[in-house]
Amino acid sequence: MVVVGVGVMGGGSYRAEAAIFPSGFVTQNVFTGLDLPTQVRFAPDGRVFIAEKNGRLLEFDSITDTSAKVVIDRSSAVYGWWDRGFLGLALDPDFSTSPYVYMLYTTDVVPYGDACPSPPGGNTDGCLANGRLSRVKVDAGSNLVGSEEVLLEGNWCQQYPSHSIGSLQFGDDGALYVSAGDGASFTFADWGQGGSAGSPTPENPCGDPPLPVGGQQQSPPNAEGGALRSQDLRTPGDPVSFDGTVLRVNKATGAAMPDNPLIGGDSGDDRIIAYGLRNPFRITARPGTNEIWVGDVGWSIWEEINRITSPTDATVENFGWPCYEGAGRNSAYDGSDLAICENLYGDAGAHTAPLFSFRHSSTMAGCAPGTSSLSGLAFYEGGDYPAEYNGALFIADYSRQCIWAMMPGADGEPSNLTLFADSTPSVALEIGPGGDLYSVDLLGGKVVRFRYPGANDAPTAVVGADRTAGQAPLTVAFDGTGSSDPDGDPMTYRWDLDGDGQYDDSTAVNPSFTYTTPGTYNVGLEVSDEWGGVDTDGVVITATTAPVATITSPSASSKWKVDQQVTFVGTGNDAEDGALPAGAMSWQLVIQHCSSPSSCHGHPLQQWTGVASGSFVAPDHEYPSYLELTLTVTDSVGATGSSTIRLDPATTVLSFTSTPAGLKLTVGGSEQVTPFTRTVIVGSQISVQAANPQTVNQRTYRFASW
Repeated sequence: MVVVGVGVMGGGSYRAEAAIFPSGFVTQNVFTGLDLPTQVRFAPDGRVFIAEKNGRLLEFDSITDTSAKVVIDRSSAVYGWWDRGFLGLALDPDFSTSPYVYMLYTTDVVPYGDACPSPPGGNTDGCLANGRLSRVKVDAGSNLVGSEEVLLEGNWCQQYPSHSIGSLQFGDDGALYVSAGDGASFTFADWGQGGSAGSPTPENPCGDPPLPVGGQQQSPPNAEGGALRSQDLRTPGDPVSFDGTVLRVNKATGAAMPDNPLIGGDSGDDRIIAYGLRNPFRITARPGTNEIWVGDVGWSIWEEINRITSPTDATVENFGWPCYEGAGRNSAYDGSDLAICENLYGDAGAHTAPLFSFRHSSTMAGCAPGTSSLSGLAFYEGGDYPAEYNGALFIADYSRQCIWAMMPGADGEPSNLTLFADSTPSVALEIGPGGDLYSVDLLGGKVVRFRYPGANDAPTAVVGADRTAGQAPLTVAFDGTGSSDPDGDPMTYRWDLDGDGQYDDSTAVNPSFTYTTPGTYNVGLEVSDEWGGVDTDGVVITATTAPVATITSPSASSKWKVDQQVTFVGTGNDAEDGALPAGAMSWQLVIQHCSSPSSCHGHPLQQWTGVASGSFVAPDHEYPSYLELTLTVTDSVGATGSSTIRLDPATTVLSFTSTPAGLKLTVGGSEQVTPFTRTVIVGSQISVQAANPQTVNQRTYRFASW
């Protein structure tokens, strides 16, 4: 195996979206204006709790409440860089009498400040992180009772900025299930050889065998670090990590449940009921059973759904990562001849194949191929949806922006995959009041509900306005004539013109309104038909001149290399307020990961608030990808203006061949027949492996040298 460091060489709006979903369904934007939401949970008394990636726990009194309450803000403790952060949320199954909210989030090993500076590690070597499971108790008003109670921490060593802490899920057995990824690199085959020159352990930073430090670079067959930490249960003699596992713990203490499979005792591995997982980002419990279903985000080729049939069985499930992935062996790790994997390959029955897997390159039930990332699982238990959905498993793919329904087969097992919705970037699915499905949109800052009004097709509301901004007093003529009903039913119009959340200002089709006080107003139109179908649309009216955001540096034409320090500078100006201060500015950096020039999905990397300038270290990522830097400025009456620039990376083309030609090489997790080329970002790290032996034209070859 060769690691190549690439240098310069060679609030309640029902919208009929453009999204596709089955006839009769409509979507509702239930909660909007959120800051990178990651999970939603519904309490039996109607309250709704939402986790935000950077550390805030929010509460809404009901699904119609438009004002969030911050229950607790743990942003000072949460490490939110890249895909890390406050990702797992659960409510006590006895919430009515035991009102605990459970939180799972990434923590800093040192105070990096939601970044990864260089030094210590930049993006190529990573910054160490860990995890924390805790709970808080709330009263009927969602005020804290006491302080945060930590149940588990310190046994996740995560080096790279993805595959971090995952999900929390209570089972029907009352146990709390906890998932986490391997914390390893997503750009090369990682056995622990990467490290930071500025850290106390420049290589092997998690201290995995073999020791001394650096031994893994010279002796990969004996390695136990990086992604191999997911196989820690197969390597006795050292403490077992929780990376790449699912835990089953007592909700009050964090200790192993007494009926867990007993593996090793005081090393903590008796909490583990499944391992060999890359990034079990979302897990769910199948109602009426003890089964735990795991959505494991794959590398370059495969996505997996794994099933833990009986968490209390004597056998702890090993789903095989990184030695296996999808339908068979993982060529990137198989070609490295690692002892852990070779031993697993020779241990018949030790590996549990996925229940369901699919290739990134395959069209899935009408959802176009591309990159993939399983990001949500939820079983439908019954409600207003058509009866054929009873027992279905809803599955979200954030990268493809699709939601599928795996419908029950003749034996009741989910088997028949159908497309439920597209154009829906979901990072979590949850069943809410009445049995409806809810989806969390990270970058959109909202929670979306899928409703089924019935056989009647709901109308579509469309708001028009002759202007949306201007100085107060501002008179706006609104137009609702673009609204329609697919069944031709007569419609009733109700307007919220003053932005107070109440549709009580007009019933006209084309009303007008004068805004005398400077500010921003969320205007809404609700249309309904005689059968109860409802839809709403909205528009923001700014009764002042919106401020102008300008990014003066970097320029959109500049190119970045991995680990390059990029400085940004911006200004804000407002017609009424003049030059805006740094306190009125906020920045967001997103990396767009693409399967093609027209098919990309975003990962939020960093945010800055109250600064006019700053810097970041350009990330290591597979190509094609690019950065989006956005500056938002806010004036004294709350009007905002934004500017976004696209920053493309500097790239180079690598050529791969073999003697003889026609042999297979695995580059960055993807196997290909030589000769071939690969475009990569300058400064990025990729891994190259050659499977050994290989047969071409009835002749067998063994790898000799690079």
